[in-house]
Amino acid sequence: MIRLRDIRYVRLGTREPENSDRFLRQMLGLSPVGLEGGFRYYGSDERDHTLVIFEGDPSRQTVGFELGSLEELEAAAAALDDLGVAAHWGTAVECAQRRVEAFIAFRDPSGNSIDLIAGAAPSRGMRPPELDPCITGFSHVGLCTTDAPRDERFWVEVLGARVSDRIGQAALLRIDEVHHRIALFPAARGGIQHINHQVGSIDDLMRAWYRLRKAGVRIVFGPGRHPTSGAVFLYFAGPDGMVYEYSTGVRTIPADQEATYRPRQFPLAPESFCTWGATPEIEQFRSSLT
Repeated sequence: MIRLRDIRYVRLGTREPENSDRFLRQMLGLSPVGLEGGFRYYGSDERDHTLVIFEGDPSRQTVGFELGSLEELEAAAAALDDLGVAAHWGTAVECAQRRVEAFIAFRDPSGNSIDLIAGAAPSRGMRPPELDPCITGFSHVGLCTTDAPRDERFWVEVLGARVSDRIGQAALLRIDEVHHRIALFPAARGGIQHINHQVGSIDDLMRAWYRLRKAGVRIVFGPGRHPTSGAVFLYFAGPDGMVYEYSTGVRTIPADQEATYRPRQFPLAPESFCTWGATPEIEQFRSSLT
């Protein structure tokens, strides 16, 4: 079984690079860390970078996960090959673009583009905050799934994720102690459903809410609290239809609880998304409730 060690980055195509750059810096609060060959790199924590944009079709979206070593990457490639999953080894140019030693690229059963990487660029150290409140780090992604039970099996049985909770058929998956690093939401297509960054406190999140509203950014869900992870959240719309989330206070499941932890099943109902009664305007959330 492949073991994912960490979620590392998101790569996004955009039709409006300058507008996207302004949003990521001035609204989301990422730190620019480089512009190379048409690729713009942004940091959110001590890692080299956690988000990249480039001019192109917004449907070109990739999520990168880190493995422990080159040997683990080679074993992962062999495992995917045994399952008939086509995996592409990155060229030297592609590795340089990702700032990694090596990677393989493949698609999950819904067509989501996934990189598995080894030898990521070293830490740059914590960056000065771009905004007040500032984010503390990139944490998880929501992915669209055209067949939730099938994709859950793939992520669990092939990629080693564990189910923390489900809302209806939507699985929240962990790869470490954090409640979820991947969330699978039923949809008519694949793609990244949202990108999450953590902030330091509820006060930070509420200050962000006022700041975003004043700037005219469309709030699509929250402020609220997820009954699954316990996190306080705020979702807002960005360029190219991408949804971004701030959250704080996410639950952890320590290693000493792994053997006894059992996923909880939440009903497909509004209160399973927010204990405070916030109503989502996010397509995949709303369609799940109708």
